[in-house]
Amino acid sequence: MSLVDSAIARLLPAVPKPVVRRISERYIAGEELDDALRVVHRLNHDGKLATLDVLGEEVTDPDEAAAIAAAYREAIDAFERGRLDANVSIKPTALGLMLGYDVCRENLEAVVRHAAERGNFVRIDMEDSTTTDETLRLYRELLEHGYENVGIVLQARLKRTIEDVRELADLRPNVRICKGIYLERAEIAFRDFEAVQASFVQALAELLDSGSYVGIATHDEWLLEQGKRLVAEHGLERDQYEFQMLLGVRPALGDALVRDGHRLRIYTPF
Repeated sequence: MSLVDSAIARLLPAVPKPVVRRISERYIAGEELDDALRVVHRLNHDGKLATLDVLGEEVTDPDEAAAIAAAYREAIDAFERGRLDANVSIKPTALGLMLGYDVCRENLEAVVRHAAERGNFVRIDMEDSTTTDETLRLYRELLEHGYENVGIVLQARLKRTIEDVRELADLRPNVRICKGIYLERAEIAFRDFEAVQASFVQALAELLDSGSYVGIATHDEWLLEQGKRLVAEHGLERDQYEFQMLLGVRPALGDALVRDGHRLRIYTPF
């Protein structure tokens, strides 16, 4: 993933709408749910899965947080009506984490429950390191309350990630492993390219060792090859893992994964 693509992915929620419209054709699915559904339909037609993200983070208005939660429930209903192969990814700060843990927990559980009732899945996205502990707490508590349709994200860039993998191992978590795009302090995050690569591979290997379902989220060709090697070494069937990429980033590489018989999920913001 290029630095330009990383910057765009990170800054999209703050981009003014006129600018969003100019770049939306490549990086986001449009401004409305119907726009996103058309993109998901096209992705499914091309043999790809999707995870939908309603743009917005660091929400400080309770009504806005509730509205974003409602938008996710609406998307899940639309997937069911259209028989689309898609789920949702949610940033905790979009559902009110900055307003308080309980506000976010209530909004998130409402979406997870709604998805569970419809046989769908919710991925809790990982944001910057100030939210890591609370995000993992949300995930654990939802599992403890019997929700099996929920997953988490871990970022290889953070030095704590291998320990998080080990602490979650008994849960056999459903994890998206990615490099991470947030700029963090050197004390808590790897700055060296090779160190991030090594952390990614180690985290992926340990997740697979624990029997976790992993979404291998990368556009890095070397990491893709390492992912293929590890799933082959673990003897995994096609439905026991997936690769993940961002909408509009290195689509030819994604097409090649699909041709090779791998499941590929496209992160699709609108």
